[in-house]
Amino acid sequence: MGFYVDLYQLLLQPLTYEFMQRALVATLLVSAISGAIGCFIIVRGMSFFGEALAHSILPGVAVAYIFRADLFLGGLVAGIATALGIGWLTGRGRLREDTAIGVVFVGMFALGIVIISSASSYSVDLTHILFGNVLGVRTSDLVVMALCGVVVLGTIVLFYKELLAQSFDPALMRTLRLPGEALRQLLLMLIAVTIVASLQTVGIALMLAMLITPAATAQLLVKRMHHMMLVASLIGMISGIVGLYLSWNLDVASGAAIVLTSTAIFVVTFVVVHLRGTRG
Repeated sequence: MGFYVDLYQLLLQPLTYEFMQRALVATLLVSAISGAIGCFIIVRGMSFFGEALAHSILPGVAVAYIFRADLFLGGLVAGIATALGIGWLTGRGRLREDTAIGVVFVGMFALGIVIISSASSYSVDLTHILFGNVLGVRTSDLVVMALCGVVVLGTIVLFYKELLAQSFDPALMRTLRLPGEALRQLLLMLIAVTIVASLQTVGIALMLAMLITPAATAQLLVKRMHHMMLVASLIGMISGIVGLYLSWNLDVASGAAIVLTSTAIFVVTFVVVHLRGTRG
């Protein structure tokens, strides 16, 4: 009897609270979106861009917060503007990609800090923005996350072959005369939408882990891109659920718990795959 009581308290009791139910749904939504788009970031070597874009939405979020506007909208505007700006700077060889990303990243992040520091009680607000608060997700936030998921995943399905060719076979892109630059800009905007959708869950500082770690783990296990996307999303969901429960039971930050769980899964997978490869 005591075992069932402990099991109920561990797994089911948290779900009796509506805010925990919303947090769980939000985590699953974000994990699915981030896992899918993160695979393109991994195979294209765009991790630095993901990091830069995650921090570059800070000014938009800060302005939205000060004027009591929607944080998602503010972050989305800043994210898409940054993605398009970096895309234009690096297009046609105008500027090296790492240089453009570095300049825009630092500038936008510094601007965001200046804007936030001009508001009262900015230290608490900055912590919320940087590290997220999945337990504070509202129903309206879930609707926005779901819409972002439909946009991102729907676009990937519609342009899957084109995005795949751009990632693995540039020569085929030129042969088929596909709009490579337009597809590149499209991918950058999808990354921006994904980051903004994930803002409430893990915050700006930890967002890159949601994009990279599940996808990196999936890459160790499977090779085909569509399999990799499915596995990455599944790993992200498992990390999200386990991390959320750890956060509840250990009374630690939910975003950090989710990221640490995802990292632990990657480390275990890497060690197992490496040992199997060594023995084989």
